[in-house]
Amino acid sequence: EVQLVESGGGLVQAGGSLRLSCAASGFTFDDWTIGWFRQAPGKQREGVSCINNRDGSTYVSDSVKGRFTVSSDNAKNTVYLQMNSLKPEDTAVYHCARSPGCGKYYYNGMDYWGKGTLVTVSS
Repeated sequence: EVQLVESGGGLVQAGGSLRLSCAASGFTFDDWTIGWFRQAPGKQREGVSCINNRDGSTYVSDSVKGRFTVSSDNAKNTVYLQMNSLKPEDTAVYHCARSPGCGKYYYNGMDYWGKGTLVTVSS
């Protein structure tokens, strides 16, 4: 059974940092892209970042470039999203998802995703 479980969310002040984790199980981790997308109330889902576990290539959206970094620990089947210089507009539920490829539209190919972890950035 494919499972993706996010953790690490919380309440942080603007300018602060958080590291999200996505623990994956039930499939061959190295063969897939794991991506992060976020959903804020009243806003469209936004693909934030992804990492291709086959070749290590990554994608980061323009809205978080220079502040967020995605990484993967293939030995632990875990993907991380390091979020620095957080802004109130980063407030959302962050989900990780499995996809066959990594790029700007990776989330169009998502087939499994987790329940998400809430990130709240206060001003």
